[in-house]
Amino acid sequence: MPKGNRSVVYLVSTANTGTYYTTTKNRRKQQDKLQLKKYDPVVRKHVLFVEGKR
Repeated sequence: MPKGNRSVVYLVSTANTGTYYTTTKNRRKQQDKLQLKKYDPVVRKHVLFVEGKR
């Protein structure tokens, strides 16, 4: 369980494969949605992952 201002967020693939990553983010410092390019093993390439529901 994260301490303080950090909370767990899910990064969901924009390729609609159902793949997701979990990470933490500081909600006070970064209030917009988190977007990262990460590897999606279903399509076997790097795609954009955005913060969303699992």
